[in-house]
Amino acid sequence: MPAAPSAAAAAPEESRQAWVVVWACFTALAVIFGVSYSFAAFFESLTTAFNARRADVSLVFGLCGLVYFTGGAAAGLAADRFGPRLVCGAGMLCIAAGLAVSSLATQMWMVYLAYGVGIGVGIALVYTPSIACVQPWFTRRRGLAAGIASAGIGAGTVLVPLLATALIAALQWRSAMLWLALGVVLLGGGATLLLQRAPAASGAGGRAVAGHTLRQAMATPHFRWFYLMTFLAGPVMFVPFAHVSAAARDLGVDDARAVGLVGLIGIGSLTGRFAIGALADRVGRPLTLALAMASMGLCFLAWWAAGGWAAMAVFSLWMGLSYGGIVSLMPAMCMDLFGARAVSAIIGTLYTGAAAGNLLGPWVAGAVFDATGSYMPVIWGCLLLSALATAAAWRLVGPPPPAPAAA
Repeated sequence: MPAAPSAAAAAPEESRQAWVVVWACFTALAVIFGVSYSFAAFFESLTTAFNARRADVSLVFGLCGLVYFTGGAAAGLAADRFGPRLVCGAGMLCIAAGLAVSSLATQMWMVYLAYGVGIGVGIALVYTPSIACVQPWFTRRRGLAAGIASAGIGAGTVLVPLLATALIAALQWRSAMLWLALGVVLLGGGATLLLQRAPAASGAGGRAVAGHTLRQAMATPHFRWFYLMTFLAGPVMFVPFAHVSAAARDLGVDDARAVGLVGLIGIGSLTGRFAIGALADRVGRPLTLALAMASMGLCFLAWWAAGGWAAMAVFSLWMGLSYGGIVSLMPAMCMDLFGARAVSAIIGTLYTGAAAGNLLGPWVAGAVFDATGSYMPVIWGCLLLSALATAAAWRLVGPPPPAPAAA
């Protein structure tokens, strides 16, 4: 494995500080993705307020994802240089500002800039640096630690859209965004203050940090297959977050239960991150990743067969379980394969593979629905992409690339 034995000795994998970092990351991810996936709660309000089509409104969510996935590489490089605390703190301020400006929007293009670009930049500055900060603190229980930290995404997906829905009902959507902005500053900002770089990733004591540089990692077949998997899986992961509530409304489901389906994805995701992360430590992370990818494709059969809320709930829970396992395993596998030397930059670069899928997936799904009046072509497209992503994931099963020679 790339991680040097001395790293584990310098930073005990289950030290108190290591677990403080895990829970700080959990909280930060809950905040930023709670805001991101609250888009489902605002979907109907934005459609009505700006007299927009589903494809036009979906583009806000897709643009946000494009920005935070493509920006993750630069954020990772910045965190490797300046540390996660400073970079993540700046990100929380960007998210709060994006929400505040979105609440003042009078035209749809303003929402694209404030919510799509502004919040996207903020998530980019928090996501990769915070999740990458966790990996070097752990060795034996890295999968579990990554699962707990990334479970913040699931927790935020469960709680914040429901909170946003309640705020919209009580105060209308513009005031709801302002209250969310305040929560980002207080809770998110507090969490980033607890993020600390592990000794194994900081070269403490003058030791060289073990592992690949970004350039060395990108030259390996492992990175190329990993990147292809991420690229193919991107649309499959993000179409449901933007459209599952709208699809449920089309089946006659009331607004509260329709938005609640996003929360069910979050509940499934929480389960997946804890259970699959711990399982992967026992049976192997590459094999577990490939199986989770296959499961994510198969869950779309439940959407295909859905006739009401119950089947859509099965889809949402199953989707969340698979998605949560995949997302929790990816950072841990980056550390397994490439070591701590440039882990933030490597994870951030890998995530750029999902950028096109996050932008185009929800938008194309909305355009297909607007043209056909049905989500069936979208479902079969997601099944095909999942099968191809699973094939790419299987290529990661096996020994990691050899560690590069010390500089």
